[in-house]
Amino acid sequence: MTAAPGVEGSDVDHGSDVAGRAHAAEPHVSQPRAPGKEVADAGTENAGPTRGFLAKAALGTAVFSVLGSLLGLIRDQSLARLFGAGRDTDAFLVAWTVPEFAATLLIEDGLAFALVPAFSVALARRTQGVSGDPVRGLVAGTLPKLTLAFTGVGALLIGGAPQLVAVLAPGLRDPGLAVGCTRLTATCVLTFGLAGYCSAALRAHRRFLAPASIYVAYNAGIIAAMFALGGHWGVRSAAFGVAAGGALMVAVQLPSLLGQLRHRPKARQEGGPAVTEERPLNVALMATVLLFALCRQSQVLIERFLASHLHSGAISHLNYAQKVAQIPMTMSMMLCTVTFPVVARALAEGDTERARSRVERDLSVAASVVLLGTAVVVACAPQLIQLLFQRGAFTSVDTAATAGVMRVYALGLLGQTLVGVLVRSYFSAGRASWYPVGAMAAGIVLTSWIGALTVGAYGVTGIAAANAAGITATAVLLLAGTGPRSVPIRTRRVLVELSRPVRAAVAATAVGLFAAARPADPLTGLAAGATAVTVVFVLLGRALGAQGFAPALRSVATVTRRLAHAVFH
Repeated sequence: MTAAPGVEGSDVDHGSDVAGRAHAAEPHVSQPRAPGKEVADAGTENAGPTRGFLAKAALGTAVFSVLGSLLGLIRDQSLARLFGAGRDTDAFLVAWTVPEFAATLLIEDGLAFALVPAFSVALARRTQGVSGDPVRGLVAGTLPKLTLAFTGVGALLIGGAPQLVAVLAPGLRDPGLAVGCTRLTATCVLTFGLAGYCSAALRAHRRFLAPASIYVAYNAGIIAAMFALGGHWGVRSAAFGVAAGGALMVAVQLPSLLGQLRHRPKARQEGGPAVTEERPLNVALMATVLLFALCRQSQVLIERFLASHLHSGAISHLNYAQKVAQIPMTMSMMLCTVTFPVVARALAEGDTERARSRVERDLSVAASVVLLGTAVVVACAPQLIQLLFQRGAFTSVDTAATAGVMRVYALGLLGQTLVGVLVRSYFSAGRASWYPVGAMAAGIVLTSWIGALTVGAYGVTGIAAANAAGITATAVLLLAGTGPRSVPIRTRRVLVELSRPVRAAVAATAVGLFAAARPADPLTGLAAGATAVTVVFVLLGRALGAQGFAPALRSVATVTRRLAHAVFH
């Protein structure tokens, strides 16, 4: 899970290695602050952020994002240990579709792409001395209507849970359990919607730590519910945890947002008292970003629909494999959390060259990070799954099945990352764009077609291969479509640059597979494989001259060092 981006400013030339320079730029930032004590603004609201401010913002966001991901991993480990990979977890994971969709639509991609530019424009108008308070006007014109919509959709899902389960997983052997879990998880539509609104508003105000901490609170709520209630409620306790975790997402952000909204702009000298004018959202923009996010998350629907006709545990194997495989993608997307509004601001000021340079650097750095992680995942898949999940009700058979699926999933990680970076360039100007929706829809069609053809012969492996092929096709279409519709990046130059870490990753994976298979102990095998992959990837990356390679390594090293400090001190 990636968080919605948001920081304004013009100091983008130094942003590509911002996390890697954090220690040198701001040596006093040794630990993330509590969510209520946000990263301080770099000067006034209208000033461009300094390099030190961007470094602190990127570092704080990265640390909390990794902590959230680690808790998500513990959540999945707890689910596997308590309930295994069988009928009960399959039922819960069908209900889990609701929060997965809600997170993408309301927190990560959909709502954020519309709200971050909207709040950025409102803040700019406030700075220009526009009569009234454009920020409060935006809140007054959008929050009540969106809250009503969130409540209505959530109520509809609760009432229609039996029909929803029948559509999502028609071959499920115990639909009653899935229906009960779905009614609990459907409450997240309201809480996730409010959490996403708070996150977008806070990031536009250059407040990052509270939004970055939401998945820490969310996963902590699910874990606590499973251990406290699992003995009595079974897997329903995890569904209750989703409901509780959603409320915690709102709670950790609300104090900070209220503090920002209390700020009152000075009335214009020539006017009387400031009058707040309600300003609605761009409906066309909202439609395009939500449809894109919906299409992207539809991959999960296709996977679970096809897997529901397979053996018990198939949905669970797909879920565990995907969760672990996506960790490198989460790491690679952290930089975009603070650069999306930087690109938007550059486009708003007419500086296309600055926006293009920023997007090209983001592509290079993100690709290097995700390819290093992909090589480790493919080389060390059995060792990773055994160490993470093989205990309690999760058996060695489950480990073998999940590891095989995860290796195939990993082939689509580069495509997932490129889609995540490129789609921001399409929506950074705050205008509706239907091209990303079409590109994602084409990828979904390809995923469905390949999955339907391969599921009979290859089972869950065929489903994972369809996922990788579909998202890679979408990435190719988005890359080819940049230009008038998006930030006009230099496609040929980008492809040449991306080929360098790809070659390094292929070689590193081959060496890592050999090294990881030698030791019998899974921990030793993981250490040997990961070390071999890293050494080969570093040496080849430097030899090939990959531009994003050095910033990527500095970013990973800095986040790891700061995270260790935050956890153990």
